[in-house]
Amino acid sequence: MSSIERTIVVNWRHQVHFTQDVFAPVNPTLRDVMLGCDDRRPHKAMVVVDDSLASANRDLTRNIEAYFAGFPEDLVLVCPPVVMEGGERVKNSYFHVSEIQSPMDRFHIDRHSYVIAVGGGALLDMVGLAAATAHRGVRHIRIPTTTLSQADSGVGVKNGINAFGKKNFIGTFAPPFAVINDFKLLETLCPRDMRNGYVEAVKVACIRDAEFFAEIERHADALREFASAPMQRLIYRSAELHLNHIANSGDPFEFGSARPLDFGHWAAHKLEQVSEYKIRHGEAVAIGMALDVLYARNVGMLDAASAERILLLLEKLGFELFAAELLYEDSNRALIVLNGLEEFREHLGGELTITLLEAIGRGVEVHDVNLPKMLNAMYELKERHERRQQKILKAAN
Repeated sequence: MSSIERTIVVNWRHQVHFTQDVFAPVNPTLRDVMLGCDDRRPHKAMVVVDDSLASANRDLTRNIEAYFAGFPEDLVLVCPPVVMEGGERVKNSYFHVSEIQSPMDRFHIDRHSYVIAVGGGALLDMVGLAAATAHRGVRHIRIPTTTLSQADSGVGVKNGINAFGKKNFIGTFAPPFAVINDFKLLETLCPRDMRNGYVEAVKVACIRDAEFFAEIERHADALREFASAPMQRLIYRSAELHLNHIANSGDPFEFGSARPLDFGHWAAHKLEQVSEYKIRHGEAVAIGMALDVLYARNVGMLDAASAERILLLLEKLGFELFAAELLYEDSNRALIVLNGLEEFREHLGGELTITLLEAIGRGVEVHDVNLPKMLNAMYELKERHERRQQKILKAAN
């Protein structure tokens, strides 16, 4: 017997642009991104818009149509923007992927055309899957419209939907053609969604950049009030750190067993599912991080002062660090959230690997969990939450 073996190297260009008012007629960012690939004219595009964004910004779809009409020699919008449900529900059925691919087929979106998604992380995940699997990959441009997606998920290389009770069970690794972060599109977010993206910035600072963590601490009061300059700086640096990891970690498509950028996420994903997604992703990650921070302290990895700094920062930014779902039990009286550890291992295969902290700015991989000490961390979060609620109630009276 004989064999042939070759190493195939594929280079990806991953570009993230920052702008204000991307669909303003005088803003060339989107047009220049679309024209930068080849000399073909015009470039066809289909645009998908998050319905909550379209409802909050009544002129958005008209502005998108006007933008493309303003560059008739360069761009063609093949149909009016497709307005689609956003939020986690859009990821709970493959039907929505087909809803995107149907007009892609009808309007002959090919591999030299663009599918542009304008919305939050869940919509970007679903549309990205549709683009990655049509014609084995259509050019996809993401325009994230939440702090969470601009700071983290929107600049990543993952697409996916939920299935079989598991988050992101069906998906692909497919870097987008480009990401355009438009800070103006954040203006219609409610405070809860505005805050949501902060936690991913805290997360990446905890595992990668102690100086960035200290910067977030310094600006925590302004961030809590959603001051634009600190918010924009937080989003930019968070996106940069996430992109640096994707480009330089040596494992952008997670062939190994480690997911360092998912610090705090093993519990978070399960909390989202158990709550039927009433707990939003950023809120769940805040709880998951707090849990893993206390656990790392309990097993002697992280000093108590650093653990308290992280918990206080999350609280100062407006996050609750406990939810009742953390202690929900199944019919066998076992904590449901602990199933997240096995699902985390199974998602990659191989041994369990989660990221914990040995210092602020320095993450470390571990392969086993001391369940009694994890349980202690859960109940400590509950007690901390109850004390904090009593203090808030007392102050209000």
